[in-house]
Amino acid sequence: MADVEVRRHPALLRRERVGLVMVDVQEAFRPVIDAFDATVAACGLLAEGFGVLGRPVLLSEQYPKGLGHTVEEVAGRLPEGTEPVEKLRFSACGVEAFDAALAAADCTAWVVAGIEAHVCVNQTVLDLLDRGYEVHVAADATSSRAPANKALALERMAVAGAHVTSSEMALFEMLEVAGSPEFKAISKLVR
Repeated sequence: MADVEVRRHPALLRRERVGLVMVDVQEAFRPVIDAFDATVAACGLLAEGFGVLGRPVLLSEQYPKGLGHTVEEVAGRLPEGTEPVEKLRFSACGVEAFDAALAAADCTAWVVAGIEAHVCVNQTVLDLLDRGYEVHVAADATSSRAPANKALALERMAVAGAHVTSSEMALFEMLEVAGSPEFKAISKLVR
């Protein structure tokens, strides 16, 4: 069967141009974040999935001396060589090391996930949009202490121009077709 050129909707993620921004999924948040375990599982899926697809992953940590480092459930699934960028700003944008990694990644679109949705995730997403990037927020991989704050943040980011998605939606959009070794690897991850 011959492949034909298929036009894809512009909102669908294109594997060759997308990276992942993982915001502050840190140990101190464990006891206070709503649905922490499910959020972390979705973050881990994204981290490992982006590694399978060979796409860049940028990781931030908010004041790690006080909030601890990235939780092991995510850190253990990050692509090799992924180093956290320490920050005090709520937005990861504007932090010199993050901005350098953002430019070096040469992506036009970013999937964003992390904690807290209404603070660091929201401000990072809005700054990425302001810089002209296409942004997709993985709702299942994003949380806050209060569910109402997460809901408000997702609404605000969407109104500002971000696409609200899920970890699986993002990965399968990037795959586009079944049958590849990457498809098989990601299918195992989502089971």
